[in-house]
Amino acid sequence: MSKTVIHSDNAPAAIGTYSQAIKAGNTVYMSGQIPLDPKTMELVEGFEAQTVQVFENLKAVAEATGGSLKDIVKLNIFLTDLGNFATVNEVMSRYFEQPYPARAAIGIAALPKAAQVEMDAIMVLE
Repeated sequence: MSKTVIHSDNAPAAIGTYSQAIKAGNTVYMSGQIPLDPKTMELVEGFEAQTVQVFENLKAVAEATGGSLKDIVKLNIFLTDLGNFATVNEVMSRYFEQPYPARAAIGIAALPKAAQVEMDAIMVLE
């Protein structure tokens, strides 16, 4: 099976030894996105704004595959404070409608660049 690298200029450039996403067959594995503004590569401020930026980054990568957020079947959310979970749900409702993707929300100690939220996803394209 061949692998195709997916890249979007509308999402932050990879800051390490990884790709924004890899397509294998009709499945796309999206790398974790933190709330970096792709134009400045700076972290946006405030938890809600960070969550919005992460969804916008995921959306840009999804669109670079020829898909959209509705093609996400699995979403992993990493939070430095699980007290922000309700905000994640509210912001997520702006980007997704039923049927929602399968999801995990994981509390962790720290994220790159002191981000408060990171998400990665798996998409299946038709």
